[in-house]
Amino acid sequence: MIEAVVFDFLTQLKANNERDWFHENKAFFNEAKASFEASMQQFIDIVHDADPTIGDLTPKECVFRIYRDTRFSKDKTPYKTNMGGFVAKGGRKSTMAGYYLHVEPGACMVAGGSYCPPSDVLKAIRREIYNFADEYKAILHNDEFKTVFPEMFEDKLKMAPKGFPKDFEDIELLKYKSFAPLHASTDDELTGDGAADHVRHIIKTLEPFNSFINRGITTEEDEIVL
Repeated sequence: MIEAVVFDFLTQLKANNERDWFHENKAFFNEAKASFEASMQQFIDIVHDADPTIGDLTPKECVFRIYRDTRFSKDKTPYKTNMGGFVAKGGRKSTMAGYYLHVEPGACMVAGGSYCPPSDVLKAIRREIYNFADEYKAILHNDEFKTVFPEMFEDKLKMAPKGFPKDFEDIELLKYKSFAPLHASTDDELTGDGAADHVRHIIKTLEPFNSFINRGITTEEDEIVL
């Protein structure tokens, strides 16, 4: 699914993360970029088979730029040392829960859900979990889901979120600032003959989680009362 040229370029970029090297190797970058975009089309197709609600998307709508915004960062290296894309209804800038492919030598992953959503979306997700906690927990506690996604992005509040009762028995579920399951993949799992099947299994397992989250995001607030 992911070709060797992508890993080769990213490995060399990590060792030479500077503008002069990048400009001298622009043809190398363009080759790796085109290869990754072709892989992203495969990824989009796999996601669409499992979750048609994403609509018709192109790699251009989903792939993130490799250029870093260094204006407010202490790290002034100009380029990301990974390639990634987010597939959701509306593309990479969508606030809907979606499916993320991250390619980085030695640190690849397939993930999804809703990462650092804006406050209104975060409230909607928490409201859905509050009102349908048993349904949400059934998804999280499903044996296959726990195997594929052994961890969630762990940025959490210390206190109960505003607007929700502190004595809610599942209040810990509402403290997350992101609702993003993660699956670490080896480089070989994304490049071997079984790469597409590997990704397909992850996406199929993730779809019920995303469906639940997106139901909350798209539900009008006055339809469900805390």
